[in-house]
Amino acid sequence: MIRVAKAPGSIRDSICGYLHTIGGEASLDEISRAVAAQMGATSPSSVRSYLNLNVGKAFERTGRGRYRLKANGHDVGHANSHKLDFDPIAAVGNAKLYHADCFDWLASEPPSSIHACVTDPPYGLVEYTETEQQKLRNGKGGVWRIPPSFDGHRRAPLPRFTVLDDDDRIELYAFFKKLGVLLNRVLVPGGNVVVASNPLLMHIVGSAMSEGGLELRGGIVRLVMTMRGGDRPKNAHKEFSDVSVMPRSMFEPWVVLRRPVEGRVQDNLRRHKTGGFRRPSTERPFGDVIPSRPAPKNEREIAAHPSLKPQAFLRQVVRAALPLGEGTVLDPFAGSGSTLAAANAVGYASIGIESDAKYVRIATKAIAKLGSLREVDPI
Repeated sequence: MIRVAKAPGSIRDSICGYLHTIGGEASLDEISRAVAAQMGATSPSSVRSYLNLNVGKAFERTGRGRYRLKANGHDVGHANSHKLDFDPIAAVGNAKLYHADCFDWLASEPPSSIHACVTDPPYGLVEYTETEQQKLRNGKGGVWRIPPSFDGHRRAPLPRFTVLDDDDRIELYAFFKKLGVLLNRVLVPGGNVVVASNPLLMHIVGSAMSEGGLELRGGIVRLVMTMRGGDRPKNAHKEFSDVSVMPRSMFEPWVVLRRPVEGRVQDNLRRHKTGGFRRPSTERPFGDVIPSRPAPKNEREIAAHPSLKPQAFLRQVVRAALPLGEGTVLDPFAGSGSTLAAANAVGYASIGIESDAKYVRIATKAIAKLGSLREVDPI
């Protein structure tokens, strides 16, 4: 067996980076697993030795086999001196909704306590800043493109992902790497992560979350006609009438990852109830192409959110995320509660985290209404 030597300081940097990311304490097992996810096979004894040798310098021991960064103002990062306590703002059916920053919430959750994650995050980041959200609410757009009405129907606004510059992409990568690290911590082994993305940014999402420790498992194609792409060159549409600057988007990619399983998949299923996808029927496996449409009018009236996904699609994905139909589904960017509503509809427990108070208020009322819809269009 060939062993690849670790670069000097790499174990230190990996440990410090992980503890800085979670913003608190972690067990030796959690730290060792995070280091191995980033650097490949690493002896837990090497991690333990480095931690113990540097207790009082870079680290503090908070309990038997538990450590955090020493917050002395000179270290790589600052660790929270205590875990935050969160109370759900609403409980609707089997769903719990929290008004919180999802990174804070994830860092405070017990490890290996969530069984799957299905979410549509702010993968452009810029479009969900308070400034851009206010422009959207005022109908002025900003980085949001508000399509013109057509045949009397008002189209949903869409973010202009082509405006992201290199700095935005670097920030985006760091955002999703942190999300990957924190999800890898709270998920049980084999727990699925299904993340909505778009063709321009899905490579960043997949790469960053993989570097955070999750295992990339492919993707799901949501077949849906959007308003993205297909346009002629701006201010030269007559001169180049036969040109589309970008292909017209006819699908939405969802990145699929999971926390690595322990042993064989069948062993993981027996122990953790995770490690695969639930089949729609005995005869038919869960597929990676799902025909869909934009969220219908009745759902948009219940849950006003610019990125609302239809129940017909979400219920299929949420149901499949728990292979044995047991466990809890997390949506760390809950928006107006559509994922939680889908979980209620298929009989699953779920948890949603949302930082925007406006959407929390909408979700509190929308979860029950969306979940109770029986007339959904599955195509």
